[in-house]
This record gives sequence, C-alpha cells and structure tokens, in this order.
Amino acid sequence: MNLLQAFKMAFKSIAMKKTRSFLTMLGIIIGVASVVIMVSVMQGQAKKNMEYFEKMGDNKITLRAYSWSDSGEDTSQQIFDYCLTLGDLVLGVTPDAEVNEKVKVVYGAKTLSVNDWDYDGGIMMGGAVSVSTDWEKMLHIKLGSDQYGVCGNYTLAGGREMSYLEVDKAIPVCVLGSGAKEQLFGFTDPLGETITLNGDPFLVVGWYNSMEIKYWPEMDNIIVIPHTFNRTMNRNSSINSYIVKAKDGPSTIEATTKLDAFLKGIFPKDADGNFINGEYNVGSDNSYAENAEKANLMQSLVTGAIAGISLLVGGIGIMNIMLVTVTERTREIGIRKAIGAERASIIAQFLIEAAVICSIGGLIGIGIGYVGTMIAGKLMSDVFEGMILMPEPFIAVGAFLFSVVLGVIFGMYPAIKASGLQPVEALRAD
Repeated sequence: MNLLQAFKMAFKSIAMKKTRSFLTMLGIIIGVASVVIMVSVMQGQAKKNMEYFEKMGDNKITLRAYSWSDSGEDTSQQIFDYCLTLGDLVLGVTPDAEVNEKVKVVYGAKTLSVNDWDYDGGIMMGGAVSVSTDWEKMLHIKLGSDQYGVCGNYTLAGGREMSYLEVDKAIPVCVLGSGAKEQLFGFTDPLGETITLNGDPFLVVGWYNSMEIKYWPEMDNIIVIPHTFNRTMNRNSSINSYIVKAKDGPSTIEATTKLDAFLKGIFPKDADGNFINGEYNVGSDNSYAENAEKANLMQSLVTGAIAGISLLVGGIGIMNIMLVTVTERTREIGIRKAIGAERASIIAQFLIEAAVICSIGGLIGIGIGYVGTMIAGKLMSDVFEGMILMPEPFIAVGAFLFSVVLGVIFGMYPAIKASGLQPVEALRAD
C-alpha cells in the first residue's frame, strides 16, 4: 500500500463515522484553540508593555540621592559635574523633582489649582469655581534642567527647550506638556504667552507633543520650570531625584556602573553596611524593560503549558478511539496480513489515520483560535487600545505541528498492536 492509498483509506474511515471522528477531534480542537488564544493574548500584552517602555524612552538611568547633612544642593552640583565628565556616554541629566506646595496657575480668566486640596484640583473661570476630582487633569509643576525633554523622551511640538542660561540664572520661563497646554490654551498657540504661578509671570517658550501613554496622563499634564526656582516654589525642599539619559544600551550599562561607583564615594557605608551621611540608588529603565520581557515570556510559557494539557487529553482520546478502531477492523487486518501485508504497512495505515484526525482537528482549532483571539482583543480593548490582536503565524504553525505529532505519538501503540495481530487469530474474530 502506498501513502496515497493510506490517506484515502484514512479519510474514508473518518467520513464513515463522522460523529465519532468529530468527538475524537474535539480535544485537539479545544487544545489548539486554547494554545493559540492564550499565547496570543499574552504576547499582545507583552507587546503593549514594551510600547509603554518605548514611549517613556529607553537608555534612561533613574538616580535618587538623599543627603542627611545638607539641603541637597551640594549633592546636586556634584552629580551634574560628574555627568559632564561622562560626555561620551551621556546625552543629558536633569532633576526630576515636582513642586509639592500649593500653586495657582493663571492665564487670562482661567485659573488652575495645583496641590490645592481645598479646591481639589478645581478650575476657576471668571471668578466661578468648578470643582473637579478628575485626577487625569491634575497639573504637575516639574523642576528640570535645559535637558528635561531629552531625558524624559519628550519631543517638541513647538517653540524650544529652556536654555542653560535661563536655568542657571533662574529666568522665569516654562515649557508645557500637551495636557497643560490644552487646559490653559486649548487650540491657541501658547508660544510667547505669559502664565503666572502664584502671581509670578513665566514666559512660555515651548510645548511638547503628547506622550500618549494610557493611564499615565500626568506625563502630559506638566509645566516644566527651571530647577533653580526650587527655593521660591518648593520652600527649598531638597532635590533628590534625577534622570540621566545615556546614548545607547552599552552606554547605559557603563554609565550606570560608573554612577554607582561615584555615589558610593559620596555616600559611604559603615562596617555593618549602613549608610553614614545619606543614601542613594541607581537603576536603568532598560533593566526594568528586560525584566518585564522575561516575566512576560515566562508567563506565556506557563500559559501555553496549561493550555497544552488539553492537547494531551485530546491525544489520549485519539489513542482510545484508535484502539477501538483496531478492535473493529481486526478481520480486515487479518485478511491484509494473510495476503502478505507487512507490519510496516499496517503501522503506517493507522499512524496516518491518527495523524489525519489530529491534523483536521488542529486546522479547525487554529481557525477557532484566530476568531477567539480577535474576540478577546475586542473584549480587552482597554488593554489593547489601538492594537488589532492577531495570532503570530509561528504560533498557529507550532500548534498544528504539535497536534500532528500528538497524533503520531498516541497512535503508535494502537498501530503496533494492530500490526502484531496473528492472521489466524484475526480472521477468527467476530
């Protein structure tokens, strides 16, 4: 018997018992569909997480340093000076501090309250107060350097960044995030306009494009002013947080190592490993992204393995039905062996039949998996905003091949059992 005849016989056997064949395939169908849907959803979630990291910017080093012996100004200057020596590794450095005191932001007849919990973030227009608890519109006054945009991965929509001289001399200028610009100016070009912060005028020199990071509107609801206004705007609270932007991945690793060594010299530890006059920590956003990617991969593998259990159950069903088939076709096997059929030919026939059942089930499962993945993407639209969730081709191909392999593995025992029947005994069977 050649392969073509074996396939014809397999399809004929399946067609003769459609209901039984479908029920046999059901475990494979459910298993393949589960693998495709669950792994695709996990991969989509991982891809969305990576998009968030990309929008926030890679090669960023977050540095926090707390001095217990001074206001933090000396530490800030030392960090800035040291970063200048890393010019071949670093693109910029900026404080990442926020004004925590109450601030009234005024432009024309519009007043926005920042950190004024009596107004709860309300908007005062023309003397009337509109109280709002919408945290998505809360403004944040950021204290930064002339390199704030580069370090924060912002891109200018108009105007320019603050200059080094403006920061150094505490000249009252500001750059607006897209959310702050929209709340204060709407669709009007804010360049060259003046806003007041607690009565002090600040010239708007630029504004940023939206970061478009869902659930993090505070990234856009910012007003960036020179960090040299820390004394007047923030009661001279110490600045402890900084962002250092490295040139690339390797530079990030090297700069992180050097910054860690540098800060060890500023903040030494005693014999017990406790900080003496302050503490610090240095971390790279790249490492956070890598850890998230590893976690997502592990989660996908575990999820796929759980879904794969149903494939194994389906494989057991294939073995069971093939054993029944062997019993039903005992006389046929005896006749074939009596006229000279070889064991390999009978084994091939039953293996092909098992593989065909699994292949058909796998193809149906892949189809259901594609539809199920699209439905899951619609149901989870808040998570996969703007993303069309579709299974990767290699997932579908892998699930299909696995189902075929299962058919061969679980069909092996019935096939060997069928090939081992003695012709005389087989012919006597009812």
